[in-house]
Amino acid sequence: MAAEGLAALLLSTEPEIRWFSGFLTQFWQSPTRPWFLVVPARGKPVAVIPGIGAECMGRTWIEDIRTWSAPDPEDDGVGLLAAALSEHAGTGAIGLPMGPETHLRMPLNDFERLRAALPSTEFRDATGLIRALRRIKSEAEIDKIRFAAQAASSAFTRVPDILAPGMTETDAFRAFKIAALEAGLDDVAYLVGAARSGGYGDIISPPADRPLTQGDVLILDIGGVHDGYYCDFDRNFAVGAVGDAVHRAHETVWQATEAGLAAARPGATCADLFRTMQTAMGGDAEPNVGRLGHGLGMQLTEHPSLTPWDQTVLEPGLVLTLEPGMEISPGKLIVHEENIVVRNGPPELLTVRAPREMPVIG
Repeated sequence: MAAEGLAALLLSTEPEIRWFSGFLTQFWQSPTRPWFLVVPARGKPVAVIPGIGAECMGRTWIEDIRTWSAPDPEDDGVGLLAAALSEHAGTGAIGLPMGPETHLRMPLNDFERLRAALPSTEFRDATGLIRALRRIKSEAEIDKIRFAAQAASSAFTRVPDILAPGMTETDAFRAFKIAALEAGLDDVAYLVGAARSGGYGDIISPPADRPLTQGDVLILDIGGVHDGYYCDFDRNFAVGAVGDAVHRAHETVWQATEAGLAAARPGATCADLFRTMQTAMGGDAEPNVGRLGHGLGMQLTEHPSLTPWDQTVLEPGLVLTLEPGMEISPGKLIVHEENIVVRNGPPELLTVRAPREMPVIG
């Protein structure tokens, strides 16, 4: 902050506030109330939050907790926030995330009121600073991600036993989610996929009431949570017998992941990792999904991205997904995903490695 000339940071989104404070709650799913954390260049952070969150915030290391009765249509925390910023930053510059993959979780009208209350204050983009802090995970953070990945891996091993041809996608997803919770996950915050003959058309859809049918390829893509940290990976399953083209494609993305594992070394870039996996799949074209993996941690997807343009250098402690995908035939995809942490030397695989041959249901 000193190097960037920032007197304070203003944070308003769940992962940033949680990273600095340890404040963990699902109450963020309600859009009614804004939440703020002021991080001064010197001294401990100051929470400016609705009164309903005071007790939960009081269990963190934050001591200065300023509350108001929210929601308040006349002044929903803006006055308290302006006072805290003025106290801790004076007329110095205030940084807040403004770049890609960020947002301001307060009404724009209220932000304009805040700027009017601090007319001499400059607001600057602190995206790079916050990314640099959050990108490299501590061993405690890695332990949480590893637990989530191992629990979800355990649930995946049960899929051939708990799913069967004729079961609807909706029932199959529900059964898998239950298995993941039974394996120890706190929540399955994200579960998407599809099942179609010869491959699936997309990887972001919710389940339908269509039954699993002989010849389908089923993908389940889970974002499982343990103590506020995510795993994010998928597995493919054959429903009965599938064609040779499907098996060849599965072998290709499995081998592309092997190439990614071999290339994920400190000093390489995300672009290097992208090109390695894309070359292993036999082509130089960019994938339809735009990238072949991403960062992972407090959010299901985090910076950086495995793309041909991301020059982020891999460092020990960086947690990534490796996610090669390809077309089997026009409109038919297969995608594979693992979770790793970059180490000095070979990366650590946080997930249990997918079987080389696609498991069969039924």
